[in-house]
Amino acid sequence: MAILDLGENKFSGMIPDSIGQLTRLQELHLDYNSMSGELPSTLSNCTNLITLDLKSNNFSGELNKVGFSNFPNLKTLDLMRNNFSGTIPESIYSCRNLIALRLSSNKFHGQLSKGLGNLKSLSFLSFANNSFSNITNALQILRSSKNLTTLLLGTNFMNETMPDNARIYGFENLRVLAIEDCLLLGEIPFWISKLANLEMLFLNGNRLSGPIPAWINTLEYLFYLDISNNNLTGEIPTTLMAMPMLTSEKTAAHLDPRVFDLPVYQGPLQYRIPIAYPKALDLSRNKFTGVIPPEIGQLKAVISLNFSFNNLTGPIPPSICNLTNLQVLDLSNNNLTGEIPAVLENLYFLALFNVSNNNLEGPIPTGRQFNTFQNSSFNGNPELCGSMLLRRCSSAQAPPVSTKKGKRKAIFAIAFGVFFAGIAIVLLLGRLLVLIRVKSLTSKNRREDNGDVETTPFDSSSEHELIMMSQGKGDKNKLKFSDIVKATNSFDKEHIIGCGGYGLVYKAELPDGYKLAIKKLNGEMCLMEREFTAEVEALSMAQHENLVPLWGYCIQGNSRFLIYSFMENGSLDDWLHNMDDDASTMLDWPTRLRIAQGSSSGLSYIHNVCKPHIIHRDIKSSNILLDKEFKAYVADFGLSRLILPNETHVTTELVGTLGYIPPEYAHGWVATLRGDIYSFGVVLLELLTGLRPVPVLSSSKELVPWVLEMRSQGKQIEVLDPTLRGTGHEDQMLKVLEIACKCVNYNPSMRPPIMEVVSCLESIDTGLQTQKSLKTQCS
Repeated sequence: MAILDLGENKFSGMIPDSIGQLTRLQELHLDYNSMSGELPSTLSNCTNLITLDLKSNNFSGELNKVGFSNFPNLKTLDLMRNNFSGTIPESIYSCRNLIALRLSSNKFHGQLSKGLGNLKSLSFLSFANNSFSNITNALQILRSSKNLTTLLLGTNFMNETMPDNARIYGFENLRVLAIEDCLLLGEIPFWISKLANLEMLFLNGNRLSGPIPAWINTLEYLFYLDISNNNLTGEIPTTLMAMPMLTSEKTAAHLDPRVFDLPVYQGPLQYRIPIAYPKALDLSRNKFTGVIPPEIGQLKAVISLNFSFNNLTGPIPPSICNLTNLQVLDLSNNNLTGEIPAVLENLYFLALFNVSNNNLEGPIPTGRQFNTFQNSSFNGNPELCGSMLLRRCSSAQAPPVSTKKGKRKAIFAIAFGVFFAGIAIVLLLGRLLVLIRVKSLTSKNRREDNGDVETTPFDSSSEHELIMMSQGKGDKNKLKFSDIVKATNSFDKEHIIGCGGYGLVYKAELPDGYKLAIKKLNGEMCLMEREFTAEVEALSMAQHENLVPLWGYCIQGNSRFLIYSFMENGSLDDWLHNMDDDASTMLDWPTRLRIAQGSSSGLSYIHNVCKPHIIHRDIKSSNILLDKEFKAYVADFGLSRLILPNETHVTTELVGTLGYIPPEYAHGWVATLRGDIYSFGVVLLELLTGLRPVPVLSSSKELVPWVLEMRSQGKQIEVLDPTLRGTGHEDQMLKVLEIACKCVNYNPSMRPPIMEVVSCLESIDTGLQTQKSLKTQCS
């Protein structure tokens, strides 16, 4: 195949007329440059074109000079983010093999032509962010497109009325529909209920009125609904709480990203690939009234829930605690009353929580993830109290206590007043539980172990099951499982310090004061056995000063335990994204640079020195841990794969974390060392900007494309963390920015190997002695 790929460079100027001499050219990629001017008419001579990708440039003018009818084989035409104007030339509609057409973010105007109906193979269509008119006409033309799966029409048809017309019925294969930010009037139209395969619906940023229609739960595959920023009224219907995809753990069907490498949606969340969207419900900024239905507890699969800026009243339903996958919960700016239910502490994966500007009262729950939320999450509730608000609760306002599995908490409440008596009770109960467990095993009374540390006692007598690694020194090699059980008080919730990929992490302090981190993988969590095996396999052979040391592991019933050194300063993610805006909690540049250098050394070790080499597959800031001296350790090898030196990749399912997943993983389902380089480049950009890879509940862009765009415009300084500017380290930061941008190149072959990254980073003087990198040998 004849391919010319000049994308993601700093080219400027116009496309030369001589382009027409490349008559055998099949793919032309000039994306992400600074090219300008009109497209030359000679481009029409490239009659074998299959892909024409000119997105993110400054091209202008009308498209009439180009005879698109000369491209009978054209399948992908991407002109997004340019300055093209005028109407869409009819010749485009003669490209009957087009699969993907993206003309978004230009200056096109007028009405869509009936010729659009000729594109029978079209699957992906985006006209978003132009000045098209007559939405009724557009939908009537497109409804007969049998293969259309993705339709993005947002920021057009301004101030028109949302059509609700029987002639619009069709779109039987449509999976993604976005008609956002158009200021459309009317109600949510009934024809949407006929989109039987719809998975994602974006109607946000309009002026739609009326209630949420009762038919919403008939959309069997809908897992992402955004109707925020409208004038919708009425109560939140209970039918919304019965949406099939949000009430079950069934995996969402998704578009196949291997068909063409185009983002599905450029909207509030800015996810790169279609399967990266979470199951989400966004009703924010409307005029909803009434209470939050208690049936909300049925939405067990929801990841993000936003009801903010409405007129909701009544209490926060305790049933929200059933949403155990929830990562974002925003109930701010309503009229909610009552206390914050203590059972919300059981939402272990909750990363963003906001109940500000309501009428809530009583104490804020303490412990676990509630200690990580910023004060602003609770502001505007005069009757709330707690240490984080600097308002002490009265003696009558005892901190709320969860009643679920709460007998141990009740014991602790009693023990607070009678310390020694309470301790005796705990020890007595612990001994009794162990005896019951031993008796049960002796009598061969077989029962299924649910792996729950709160309901299933641990057999601390099975000392032979605890296997210690060579990292343990001195007495630590004699550590017993009973020591771990005792140090975590039988894995009590009070010892939880975080969440790993497939389980919880506990802090254990030994009698000599040494601290350990214990990751417990729960047998009820998917892929648990594979993650456990991968972590032990990787860390048992990989020992380096910048890899988190694995002390040992243990198999106990349906649970698996991994034992590490405790890292006093948590993760890099904590310091960059979860600290209060206080100068004392900010990482200065020298510290950030040392973290980058140390973590790159650890990554280089597993890529180059270990035999077989290791592909980590989940490099991210939360997997870079920091000890008390802020020395960096690469952690969490549960998704890693081993790779022999003569291999280039391993076949795998698409895994990883949003914002860090290399774009090429969506094509061939293979993991490569260059994939880790991309993820590490994202971490470097986090260190430089202080921003998350994927913004949460924000209209800002995803980190990687935003940085690349700013850099292409010569605005490198503006991407740097404002807290670091003016500190005299700008030259060093710009050097690291150049390294990071190479790492996140969308072309894997253009990314540098990790040894080159290490060399570049270590050539930047931190003012301290350079850390060792690849000296350590595999055991």
